[in-house]
Amino acid sequence: MTRTFAEARSAAATSVATSVQAALKRAEEHKHLNAFLELFHDSALEQAARVEARVKAGDAGPLAGMVLSIKDNICYKGHKVSAASRILEGFTSLYSATVVERLLAADAVIIGRTNCDEFAMGSSNENSAFGNVLNPLDHTKVPGGSSGGAAASVAANIAHVALGSDTGGSIRQPASFTGTVGFKPTYGRVSRYGLIAFASSFDQIGPFAHTVDDTAAVYNAMAGHDPKDSTTSRRAVEPATLEHPGKLRIAYYREGLERAGMDPEVVAHLQAHIDRLKADGHTVEPISVPLLDHQVPTYYILATAEASSNLARFDGIRYGHRSTKANGVDETYRLSRSEGFGPEVKRRILLGTFVLSAGYYDAYYAQAQRVRRIIRDHTLATFADYDLILSPTCPTTAFAHGAITDPVAMYLQDIFTVQANLAGTPAISLPTGTHSNGLPFGVQLTAKPFDEARLLAASRHLF
Repeated sequence: MTRTFAEARSAAATSVATSVQAALKRAEEHKHLNAFLELFHDSALEQAARVEARVKAGDAGPLAGMVLSIKDNICYKGHKVSAASRILEGFTSLYSATVVERLLAADAVIIGRTNCDEFAMGSSNENSAFGNVLNPLDHTKVPGGSSGGAAASVAANIAHVALGSDTGGSIRQPASFTGTVGFKPTYGRVSRYGLIAFASSFDQIGPFAHTVDDTAAVYNAMAGHDPKDSTTSRRAVEPATLEHPGKLRIAYYREGLERAGMDPEVVAHLQAHIDRLKADGHTVEPISVPLLDHQVPTYYILATAEASSNLARFDGIRYGHRSTKANGVDETYRLSRSEGFGPEVKRRILLGTFVLSAGYYDAYYAQAQRVRRIIRDHTLATFADYDLILSPTCPTTAFAHGAITDPVAMYLQDIFTVQANLAGTPAISLPTGTHSNGLPFGVQLTAKPFDEARLLAASRHLF
């Protein structure tokens, strides 16, 4: 599979079943990437047959024949889901996520679940209980995280589109590292029902694709209010029609050009885009990132606090791995969680429990909530004057497996992506650059809440 879904559908060269079979075969041929934890051969071919019948009858949905993968924290009824954790190994979902139901209703075909950092906690896909994912473009490099398997399934031309989740950049950073489009919608625009929670006020489902056209098609199919998710907005969805947005006012972050640690080629690439946009008649002006050095600490205090609460349910009693070595209730809790969770998940649970504890709640958690409000207010105020914000997605290209061992250094991979999650705004990473080392990298565009239509249109026509 080398063409995008839009190209393949336009050509109508193969049947849905043939396309799905080719994708499954390619996934088998690329097992070494460890991108998939499981392929859904039977259900995928059954869905392909149903879609093919609707195509022949002339009443097929807008995504008829799209080959889709889903991250292993998105539920699909009758299929296993584990969040790449031993604590949920072997668990079969009893229901489907709303996004899964909507995409199946639009006649997409789901071929498998993709590997990820355990419970979506990581920036390299080195934290999965089931092994690392390799970057399809360079096997010595990470694909990014936490949605590294999803990104790899698209970059390796196995799936047309992949669903990931983005809590602090977990779609956009892997997209930058794998040369794909990665899109995080506004918080509340796409249902989280059926997404295994990491941090509930940050998590958002979004797609990876080769093109903005495919990204917009999936967004249009899954966006909108969901009665099963009280955090979804009732605001009407403006379809992403990808019409030219006209001349825009675009802000860019000075820190994206000046901050220490930025790869010089990433900086030069961003400056070239700024110069080109100005030459094309757009207003492009520099601004500063609000509280840049506070964003990552604020995010990790709040996200780990929410993770500590959300992951309390995985105790070996109600469901999840139960230790066979335990004697009594206390040991069952302690050993089941010790055996079931990996090191990074344990680290974040401990940090989250600490910042929520009685002696430290006000000093850390409450203070971080105040800082988050300031960051959000500053971000939204920017959109009173500008249509979009332009920045790097990441400071560098993909790094080597094992190259970053310090947790704080790994957390700083999110330096330009966490703002969109803190503020709840939509953001997209676009694969516009190729480094002299041969690896791709992206630029990031951010828009005001619920302005996905303009964000996607600008992405389509300006980059």
